[in-house]
Amino acid sequence: MECPHCQTQTSPRSNHCGSCGGVIPPAQYLLEESGIVKPTPRPAAAVPVVARSTAAGRVAKLGDRFIAFVLDTVALFGVFTVVDAWIFMRWGAVEGTELKLTAAALLMAGALNALILFAYGWLLEASFGATLGKALVGIRVVRTSQRSALAASAIRNLLRIVDGLGFYLVGALVAGCSRCRQRLGDLFAGTAVVEEEFSTARKMLALALWMTVLSGTTWAVPRICSNNAGQQARYLNQVVVQVGRTENSAYFRIARLKIDIRIASSAPSSAGM
Repeated sequence: MECPHCQTQTSPRSNHCGSCGGVIPPAQYLLEESGIVKPTPRPAAAVPVVARSTAAGRVAKLGDRFIAFVLDTVALFGVFTVVDAWIFMRWGAVEGTELKLTAAALLMAGALNALILFAYGWLLEASFGATLGKALVGIRVVRTSQRSALAASAIRNLLRIVDGLGFYLVGALVAGCSRCRQRLGDLFAGTAVVEEEFSTARKMLALALWMTVLSGTTWAVPRICSNNAGQQARYLNQVVVQVGRTENSAYFRIARLKIDIRIASSAPSSAGM
């Protein structure tokens, strides 16, 4: 027998539809069997409805996720600046107005930056469900599988390597085609990003931490750079990059590639009378 409200097949002589809960008129099955009422034909292939919500909440908009990404990038850039300045001053060399970076300094900076980037997303999303940027925007990461929070967050953040290709073009394309806006990291980790109403206290705490990172960067970097206590690296001590300036230009050298940027003189030129 078919429910007259949602056209779902129900058991004969049932008073209520098991799918929509609607009331089925008495003797409905007799009307169908006698041919007085014909069941509504169902389409052979129904068009799937795009899901915009999960069991944990409404799926976050891609625009909100992008804003959270920008906020996190600004905070991470501040941390990277402090770490890189310390490494370059320790394993690089400053000669006059020129900074020489060795292979050891560049490898150390790259390794620590990658570790900080992974740990930032992994630990914050596993513990609180959101990074500073996500908390400020009002979105969080939820699990859609039985995988533990630490494991799901680790997989999600490791796959940023793939999602981040082309300035996150890969991640944006996959999320745009996914019905729950999941990038590759979300699909493999069993996670999704949903909207979340954080309390005012949590948002203020996230904003305070975000501002502390930026202000701490402006305070620490000049003091690190003023302390030129570099030491010679035992291994990989060949100079790879040179950055400096002359009276009229700033230059950047890496291997045989040299980039010169001319600096316009601000002194007014005297004209003959």
